[in-house]
Amino acid sequence: MTEDAAWSALLAELDGWAVAGKRLDLWLRDDDATAPSDQLDRLAALAERFAIPVLLASIPMLAQESLARRLEAAPLLLPCQHGVWHRNHAPPGEKKSEFGLHRPTADIAAEIASGRERLHQLFGDTVPVFVPPWNRIHPDVAAELPRLGFTGLSCFRNFSLGLAGGPRLVNTDLDLIDWHHGRVGRQHADLLAEMTGLLVARRGASETSQPFGLLLHHHDHDRTVWDFLTILLTRLAGHAAVAFAGPHTFV
Repeated sequence: MTEDAAWSALLAELDGWAVAGKRLDLWLRDDDATAPSDQLDRLAALAERFAIPVLLASIPMLAQESLARRLEAAPLLLPCQHGVWHRNHAPPGEKKSEFGLHRPTADIAAEIASGRERLHQLFGDTVPVFVPPWNRIHPDVAAELPRLGFTGLSCFRNFSLGLAGGPRLVNTDLDLIDWHHGRVGRQHADLLAEMTGLLVARRGASETSQPFGLLLHHHDHDRTVWDFLTILLTRLAGHAAVAFAGPHTFV
């Protein structure tokens, strides 16, 4: 499918949402924030241009005071907790995870609490959403999050809570980066086709109120990512079926 055809398919699908009286809340999550940079400035400018808040997942023990000062002038970049150290505790052969059951749950909970306190010292009040590195967290650990002060948990598409529950789950749905082939931006036509397929499935389901999240990593954005994000927001701004949403609207 050509890129033009992929755009046409996405917009046609969204037109179908509008005809059906359904609304798509589009939101942005950006991971791994630790310090100011030109890339962070570009993210802040994008948020201001489209008046769209960004949930900025910041690593507590790596975040710098200079980031807090920068965010004072970037009110649409809203910090939340991204793990604690962004360290992998999984043994060799397993997928990376900072919050699997590789340590006692009480120790993990205490570490998360220390990270939350560190973010409070830096930023004051933050969005009470927990974002685990690599989008992985054991359900038993997720179940501890509400008592630690979190009302939301954000991972990636298809992640679900365990039987013990946890905070409200608001996953991201579309990752703009190809991590397996050089940490580069994915081709626009591929992203559009994937997004359209997800929206077709969602429109056919009985529940469409879950927001649709784009997963960003500003440190790793190349021109392909920035161009896609700018064009997507430009084309969707003002569409009858689309609303740009911030994290405070769903947690």
